[in-house]
Formats: sequence, structure tokens, C-alpha cells
Amino acid sequence: MDILLIRHALPIRIENAPGGRADPDLDELGHRQAALMAEWLADEPLDAIYVSPMARARQTAAPLEKVKGIEATVEHGVREWDFEDHTYIPMEELKAENPDAYRAMIKGEIKAERTDFINEVVESVERIVADHRGQRVAVVCHGGVVNAYIAAQVLGLEDTAFFMPHYTSISLVHAASTGERSVGALNGISHLRPLIRELEGRS
Repeated sequence: MDILLIRHALPIRIENAPGGRADPDLDELGHRQAALMAEWLADEPLDAIYVSPMARARQTAAPLEKVKGIEATVEHGVREWDFEDHTYIPMEELKAENPDAYRAMIKGEIKAERTDFINEVVESVERIVADHRGQRVAVVCHGGVVNAYIAAQVLGLEDTAFFMPHYTSISLVHAASTGERSVGALNGISHLRPLIRELEGRS
């Protein structure tokens, strides 16, 4: 079977969320990214959609659910590792503002329970694989999830934050019934070309 791991679109920034956990919505650009992703996949065969419970993933999945006529199944095991944090800073902003904090975050130096997160991601995605033999499934999730699954389960890397998935990037994993896992595509963003050209034209 094939599994499409789709990172959520660009969310807004939230610092010290009042009342608890930061769970940001998409910003205007993020909604456009999500619409382009859905349009790109409109004619692609798809048997099921799974989505993280976090708002940025749910809102990214919404246009895809509409064009495919498929209601997404919420899968808590593909939520991001920082789901309980009170602050959400988009990774690109954190990298520019505080490179040391960014490096510590992606290497798992801030979260002692990084191993638990990776195990939960792998178990959750593998459960989806087992439930959809011979099918094609989309999982709308997070950059940390995409990294964790592909690094740990597909490539066997110790570094489980080995690349920065672009917003709404599509990574394809082939999952054989005999247990082999292989990368068919990584960080695909062809669907964003119209938006990228537009933004470049403004600069």
C-alpha cells in the first residue's frame, strides 16, 4: 500500500496561550497552501484520510476531505510532540530568531520523552498500514511526525529530525505486505509552484 504523509499548512504564531495549550489555526497563506494541496490530489486515487487532532492539521485536511468526498479519521498518535506546549512558533521563525533553540528542538534535546513520541508515531502509522492493505491513504500530520516515521521506520536513521518538511509537502512511503518500507517521494511541493511564483513576484 501507499501512504502519503502530508505536513500541515502554515499556522499563526501563538505565544503563552491564555488558558493553556497552544493549538493555532492556519493563517491566510496556510489556507491557500492547503487548497492547492487538495487541488493537486483531486484526481489521485485515495481510499482514506487520517488527520492529527491539532487544529492546523484538521484545517489542512479540510479541503482534501471536500474534494475527495472522504471524512478524515482523527488519529491521536500522529499529533506533534509539542502538543501540550503553551507557545507555538513556526519552525522557520524560530530558526531565524533563535538558532540555538531551533537546533535543540529538532534534535530532541528539549523533550526527554522524544523516544516515546517516536514509538507512538511508528505504532500509529503502522496500524494505519495494517488496516489498509493494497490501498492508498493520506495522513495529514506534522513535520516531527513525518521525520520520525521515515527516519525510524523506513530509513533506519538515528537522527529522527533529518530534514525540514515544507508546509503541505507530500512524502510518499511504499509499504509492502512483506514488511519492507521504501520512500517513493520526499518533501514534494510541486502543487505550491503557483503560490511560490506569486510570492517571488512580490519580492
